[in-house]
Amino acid sequence: MDQRRHRVGRLLGNGPVINPDIGAAGQTTDNGAMTHIASRADRLHATLTGAFSPVVLQVQDDSAHHAGHSGAQEGGQSHYSVLLVSAAFQGMSRVARSRAVHAALAAEFGPAEQGGMHALALTLRTPAEHAAHLGG
Repeated sequence: MDQRRHRVGRLLGNGPVINPDIGAAGQTTDNGAMTHIASRADRLHATLTGAFSPVVLQVQDDSAHHAGHSGAQEGGQSHYSVLLVSAAFQGMSRVARSRAVHAALAAEFGPAEQGGMHALALTLRTPAEHAAHLGG
């Protein structure tokens, strides 16, 4: 089993999976020193990159479109759209892909009152699926 697939498989198992370079609180290591990643978009990008080694990754904060709605927080960082293209998704169903991404990002979800992410729209593809989508 290649390393990417093994990493995704661990995400679906029991217990937390923490990339050695990315802590559960969205922190990265830099020569042993912990540095906080300020924006949720940056944390999502770092976590997804570490877990899935994507060839394409787009993280978009859609919070401004949901201002005033349930779950929308003052200051945003509550609603996101993600396009993630990774070979790690090869052979996985759409549901399994979604579960793997949600498992990787579990620390980001939670009550809006406590600053948790409220909504996540996912587009998850293999490189071949993405190429076909682009018409190539």
